[in-house]
Amino acid sequence: MGNRAFITFPPVLRALGHRNYWLFWLGQSTSMIGTWMQTTAQMWLVYRLTHSSFLLGLTGFASQIPMFLLGLLGGATADRYPKKRILLLTQSLAACQALVLAGLTLAGVISVWQILVLATMLGTVSAFDMPARQSFLIETVDRGTLGNAIALNSFAVNASRMVGPALAGIMLSLWGEGVCFLLNAVSYLAVIYSLTLIRPNVRHAGGERRSSSLALVRAGLAYVRSRPEINRPLVAIGLVSVVAMPYTVLMPVFAREILHGGPRALGVLMASIGTGAVVGALLLARREHVRGMHRIVGRAMAAFGVFLILFSQSRSFILSAGILALTGFSMVTTLAGTNTLLQSLTSDAMRGRVMSLHGIMFMGMAPFGSLLAGSGAARFGAPAVVATGGAACVVGALIVLRSLPPGVPGARRGLGGIKPEEF
Repeated sequence: MGNRAFITFPPVLRALGHRNYWLFWLGQSTSMIGTWMQTTAQMWLVYRLTHSSFLLGLTGFASQIPMFLLGLLGGATADRYPKKRILLLTQSLAACQALVLAGLTLAGVISVWQILVLATMLGTVSAFDMPARQSFLIETVDRGTLGNAIALNSFAVNASRMVGPALAGIMLSLWGEGVCFLLNAVSYLAVIYSLTLIRPNVRHAGGERRSSSLALVRAGLAYVRSRPEINRPLVAIGLVSVVAMPYTVLMPVFAREILHGGPRALGVLMASIGTGAVVGALLLARREHVRGMHRIVGRAMAAFGVFLILFSQSRSFILSAGILALTGFSMVTTLAGTNTLLQSLTSDAMRGRVMSLHGIMFMGMAPFGSLLAGSGAARFGAPAVVATGGAACVVGALIVLRSLPPGVPGARRGLGGIKPEEF
């Protein structure tokens, strides 16, 4: 069957008509629920053990700094070797990490330094997993369905963001953090099994083996540097990642100290973000072209900033949950829209490296934001940190809105088959 559609789906779900993508999407969706359960439980565990917003930030730093240091190598690896093989290895290693975390927690011997070490290990795995996973999508669908596949992937991530934290809140109340970590380890079996069934489009698999990793990295940087329609959105995402995205790291502080709740309150707040994100991803999935996408991304980024500022000022739990739903909507529109733009503009040979730079700007810059958020919240309070991040989103929106004027040279050269008028 390869990349051919094996069943007809409605237009909003058309990428699921490809057998490869259906298998990948189903496995990823299951695994992501476990991932968000672990993320929520780990934040709560650190805060329960330490009551320190700084250590919350430090944990975020430990899990994300490997992307900053190793992301380009991960991208070069994704362009050099078959992505399916890379993903089978990285997903297996991530499952082992979750199993060790579960064992230590259930045994009652877990400590903060162990959490930091294990978070760093998972971050190292993610530095190689993320570029391969993002660039693997083109091997599961045809080019005309890529935008829909990216949007449905965002839908899966954010539906799990809605379900996973809600389940984690229940599990935390009933059985504690260790059960959440154990369920995450089990959930990786779904994506590993789905990968064994996928027959990727070999035209895009691992074609740069003759070049050294350093040469591939240099070529990737030169490629991005010469194309403002690619590098300016990357800069904007980096800015947002440093000062705005760490608001999720501070959710335990808002849940307990600002809104006077417990683990279930944290689960509801995180699920509210996921609810809005699901709606945003579905609306993006309905689009059949990238025309006007840079304007959508810019406006969504500005809205993201406004909603963060409003959330920082709320002291009502119900109002905060509602604002977070709108925050999730604008956040996923920003992130998934940028992903669609970058993948549409990027040639297949450079896809892994460009998506690794996207990962560096989104995840690799986040550890610095996590440290700033943790230390800033300890000194100035969590609301002030989140409001500052919201203001930075507005600046990022201005960068994006100026990044793709009609008829940009990169589009005129036909990168990824996109024409100037499609923007």
